[in-house]
Amino acid sequence: MIAVRALSKNFNTDRGRVEVLKDLNLDISAGERIAVVGASGAGKTTLMHLLGGLDRPSSGSVFFAEKDIFLYSAQELDAFRNRSIGFVFQFHQLLPEFTALENVMMPALISRSSKREAEMMAEEILTAVGLDHRLDHKPGQLSGGEQQRVAMARSLVMSPKLLLADEPTGNLDSGISDEILALLDRLHAERNLTIVVVTHSEKVATRMDRIVHMTDGHLQS
Repeated sequence: MIAVRALSKNFNTDRGRVEVLKDLNLDISAGERIAVVGASGAGKTTLMHLLGGLDRPSSGSVFFAEKDIFLYSAQELDAFRNRSIGFVFQFHQLLPEFTALENVMMPALISRSSKREAEMMAEEILTAVGLDHRLDHKPGQLSGGEQQRVAMARSLVMSPKLLLADEPTGNLDSGISDEILALLDRLHAERNLTIVVVTHSEKVATRMDRIVHMTDGHLQS
């Protein structure tokens, strides 16, 4: 489903050019779960951003269903991300002034669904992650684990094909981490999700189908 070809990413700094990703190649099958592990600064998050079209490479391509996503216009790329990719981050990135339901509705509203349709979609996925009793609560009224469930619901409300998760349990205690991992397992099975997880956690990595290691901008299986 996904093919990464000769992918490189460089940044220019006061000290010269920094090569973060160096000529990467990676194939990801539909329904596969992959963990990308490596030390801080190895380029894991940069790779995730490129897989999701949040950033553009210095060179190389990311093919999604045989189409190079970086040949899309900015508007086409935004639409592609909205309908095909879900993102989960370590610190949730929920909007504090909105309820759980309103936070999860956002991607549907961005796609120009009606408010009623967005509400129905959001309520359905929040129920699926066990938060039907927390629809009207704002993030500050939720536990860390509940906030991460809301973030997961938001990432899945548009029924994406690919879920990208950056340290999804990194800010949670071990008990809540286990709950989130179990939820990921269930959602993967129910929705045939393709999942790429960036993590430092051996516990998270071993739950995936395959582990790839990133060292100094290079991938090693």
